[in-house]
Formats: sequence, C-alpha cells, structure tokens
Amino acid sequence: MTGLGTDAWPWVLAGSALGGMARYWLSGLVARRVGETFPWGTLVVNVSGALAAGLLLGITVVMPGAMPVFLLQLLLLGFLGSYTTVSSFSLQTLQLARNRQPLPAAGNVVLSAGLCLAAAWLGLRLVAG
Repeated sequence: MTGLGTDAWPWVLAGSALGGMARYWLSGLVARRVGETFPWGTLVVNVSGALAAGLLLGITVVMPGAMPVFLLQLLLLGFLGSYTTVSSFSLQTLQLARNRQPLPAAGNVVLSAGLCLAAAWLGLRLVAG
C-alpha cells in the first residue's frame, strides 16, 4: 500500500496489538469448539482476514479518499497484518506433514489458499460490485 506516509507507525503498532489479540482469541475459540486435529482456528482467522482485506480494498477502490489514511494504517497494515497468520499456517502444515499426515497437510494448503483468495475476492466484490 503506497502513499500511507511515514507517520504510520503509531497506527500500525496499535492495530498490530489488537490484531494479535483477536487472532489468539478466535483461533483458540475455534480450536476449543472443533478440536485441534486440523488447524481450523488458523484457517478461520486467515479466511476472515482475507475477507476483511478484500472489503477494505473495495472501499478504497469504490470510494477513493472515503477512508482516512490513519484508518487504513490501523486496520489493513496493523490489525490484519497481525491478525492473519502465515507463520502459524506454515508451521501447522509442516507439523501435519512431519506426523505423516500428507492428506491433511495438502488439504490445509489447498483450503487455505483457495478459501483466502475466494474470501478476498468476495470482499472486493461486495463493495466494488
């Protein structure tokens, strides 16, 4: 995202703290509800984050300038940057593979990539039409 200015760090910092806490809470909630044999919590977090990113992108495309720059810094760079979890996805997929569970490992890759791309597209379409 270009043009966000060098004064972004306070907003990115605040958003990152909130996004990390939200990720911890939601992924834990999902894991407690459906179990931890598959990384459903991380999948839910990443897909919902992709949807939110698509919505924010859609707002900036449909209504340029409608969202203040600090809000994009807070939400897109900070919150969603910390909320979504490529590192957790990578480690959990590797653990499945190391535990000789190639189908769940491959399923996590396919579901995560497919659903996250679909959610981002949906978010953009919901706003941009």
